[in-house]
Amino acid sequence: EVQLVESGGGLVQAGGSLRLSCKAFGIPYDGYSLGWFRRAPGKEREGVSCIDSSDGGKYHIDSVRGRFSISMDNARSTVYLQMNSLKPEDTAVYYCAVGIGIFYNGSYYCGDDYFGQGTQVTVGS
Repeated sequence: EVQLVESGGGLVQAGGSLRLSCKAFGIPYDGYSLGWFRRAPGKEREGVSCIDSSDGGKYHIDSVRGRFSISMDNARSTVYLQMNSLKPEDTAVYYCAVGIGIFYNGSYYCGDDYFGQGTQVTVGS
C-alpha cells in the first residue's frame, strides 16, 4: 500500500519561507517521480515540482522557478520542497504525489498516480 505522509504547511507572510516534507512508503515502481502538486481555491490542481528518482532530474513550473527548490534523501523516499519568497498566489493545498513521470512534447510531467492527504499553505499579503 502506498502511503505519502506530508508535513510542513502553515501560515506565513508574503516574502516568507516554508519547507514541506513528504515521506513515501510502499512505492511500487523502480523508477518514479516524487514531488508536489497544489490546488488553489477555485482552480485546477497543478504540478508544482518533482524529482525523477532515476536520474535526479528536477522539474518546476515557471511560476515557482527560482523561488522553490526540491530535494530528495539518499533513500529516495523522502522529498523536501523549500519554498522561499512566497507570494499570496502560492496559497493552496499542497499534495505530495508519486507516479511515473513522462516526457511529452518537450515537457516533463510529474507522476500523479498516488496522492497524500494534502497540507495547507497560506500566504498573507
